[in-house]
Amino acid sequence: MLLLPEVMSQHTDLPAAERAWLQAVVREWHLLADTSFSDLVMWLPDSTDANVFWAGAQLRPNTGPTALEDDLVGESIAYEPDHQVTEAFQAHRICETSDNQLSAGIPVGVWAIPVMRQGRCIAVVERHTNQMGIRAPGALEDCYLEVAGILTDMLWRGIYPVDPPSTMLSSPRVGDGLIRTDANGVVTYASPNALSAYRRLGLVGELEGQVLCEVTETLATCDVIATSLPDAFGRSAEEMSLDLPEASVRLRRLPLSQSDAPVGDVVLCADSTALRDRERQLTTKDAMISEIHHRVKNNLQTVAALLRLQSRRMNSPEAKAALKDAVSRVQSIAIVHEILSQTFDETVRFDQVADQLLSMVQDVAAASGTVTGRREGSFGLVPADVAAALSLAITELCQNAVEHGLASGSGTVTIRPQRDGGRLVVDVVNDGRPLPSDLNLASRTSLGLSIVQTLVSDLGGGFTLGNNPDGSGVTARVTVPITDGR
Repeated sequence: MLLLPEVMSQHTDLPAAERAWLQAVVREWHLLADTSFSDLVMWLPDSTDANVFWAGAQLRPNTGPTALEDDLVGESIAYEPDHQVTEAFQAHRICETSDNQLSAGIPVGVWAIPVMRQGRCIAVVERHTNQMGIRAPGALEDCYLEVAGILTDMLWRGIYPVDPPSTMLSSPRVGDGLIRTDANGVVTYASPNALSAYRRLGLVGELEGQVLCEVTETLATCDVIATSLPDAFGRSAEEMSLDLPEASVRLRRLPLSQSDAPVGDVVLCADSTALRDRERQLTTKDAMISEIHHRVKNNLQTVAALLRLQSRRMNSPEAKAALKDAVSRVQSIAIVHEILSQTFDETVRFDQVADQLLSMVQDVAAASGTVTGRREGSFGLVPADVAAALSLAITELCQNAVEHGLASGSGTVTIRPQRDGGRLVVDVVNDGRPLPSDLNLASRTSLGLSIVQTLVSDLGGGFTLGNNPDGSGVTARVTVPITDGR
């Protein structure tokens, strides 16, 4: 399905400011759709033919049945001059018909609302109301329809939507709870959900007939909330959270006006207590996971220290070398847990891990020569369940490069990561001795290479070892699939 910006770019010649206004309308028109129980379609005038209109956006109500089964976005219609969309566009007035019918014979009320900007009509919003789906008249329905009529008038006069815009994830919607106030801020209607939200804040009695700002200030004993209320209930749209120990309620207030005169506010409110509690639980869980990674890192460092102490008591050079390799392997895993302890994500910025591994290899090799370690390219984000195995494999390959490729002397070890579609390809390159011509990787008994092959195989990847094209040094290549953290 095409998006509104694409339809505007392909079929209209609207300037940037008017396009931005129409996008703001679409971002906020859920309030009009839900209070009017109507489907909304935004029709954009063709840049060349005054009778051709393009459907740029469409929305169905959450409060009633749809009147339009098909998605119209991206389609064009050539209206007759006397059609209500054309008439609304040309005459700059709201046009209404009630004799339209769906394919099944269901009556539909239709309003065509010109969207005006600086005396010019830039689009037409159609309201399609399924008359069979309108609920039995009551206080809630009457309030909704009254608000819808005011919003329709504001949209026509170019003063709706109001700033600042709502946020997609946290802003309340009509179904969450709705409060209507008059020009003096006195509540004239509160939906059952809105009343329940205020009850959780500690309200005793009814909301209707009370000044909403005063009631809210009384309930919101928190200093931060109390000091923000006077500004929040000024003449611009505002959004706030009443976050008390026993409950949390999200409010969004929008001023209403008719014939350029204020007629009160509509306040949407949602009981966000459960959402707040879940967020707190997630924060606590993230903190616990971070602490676990920190403790694992400390324990691994303790193990490495114990192995290092043990190696100093060994007389056998082979045993000392084995313990030295074990220390490096433990430290490489500890580095991953150290970085995981500093983030709440399930992914690791592996460049930092690789740089620390290179630094560790350089420190170990300093006793026998000068080794320069460097990274060329970026790993990006690597899933946590891949990072530990990958760090251990890279550690083994770097140590092999120093011990065998550089023969424990001086030289350069370079790590070159790159993304290839859904794969991560890592080359560990040294500029030391090439591999013997009769080398058979499958028959090698090296513990380090066995560890690399096992780790890479468990990750579903591949491992190759070969001489550099220029004949100096060796390149070890690890390829692993990466499905997350890109």
